[in-house]
Amino acid sequence: MRVLVVDDHPLVRKGISATLSFEDKIEKVKEASNIDEAINILTTENMEITIIDLNLGRENGLEIVKKAKTKGIKTKFIVLTSSSKIEDFNRAQSLNVDGYILKEAFAEDIIYGIHTVARGKKFFDPEVIKYQMGNQHNKELDGLTPREKDVLEELGKGLSNIEIAHHLFISESTVKKHVSNILSKLRLSHRTEAALYVNNTLNFGH
Repeated sequence: MRVLVVDDHPLVRKGISATLSFEDKIEKVKEASNIDEAINILTTENMEITIIDLNLGRENGLEIVKKAKTKGIKTKFIVLTSSSKIEDFNRAQSLNVDGYILKEAFAEDIIYGIHTVARGKKFFDPEVIKYQMGNQHNKELDGLTPREKDVLEELGKGLSNIEIAHHLFISESTVKKHVSNILSKLRLSHRTEAALYVNNTLNFGH
């Protein structure tokens, strides 16, 4: 396997290269510090995997992906970054990158991600996925009224309508109405799904 590492920080770049050099299946590791260097190597050499940082000084590493695709260069792209911003992740996904890994990941996780991508599969850092899921859930929760959030939280505890009514000092019919609204707004089929939803949602709160 031939890998290109693109990062503008020499120590980071050397560290990644050193880690990869110990892998038996990786036969060559090349380095680049900016977009021009990366494209030059990709144009002249057949690199199977290209690992890019998003922030290359004043340049955006994703420009490498765009230029490579325009030139018809065949390589699989893995973003290795310290950014878990949703806009960065979404932009990387819009360019159909093959992997997205946070720099805080363990070396063995980075290696695993590279091997996964080399086999033709996508690899996204579990921490990134968890973060994005939390953001999506929080956006959906913004559509609920404060009282509906109260009812949803009680649903997460597995309480019945009568129990929820008792806890929140409202009538059972009002609870039923809130539950119906919650299921509709969150596009869920039944209260069990709502309970699972709230228990899997990150940063649930009022």
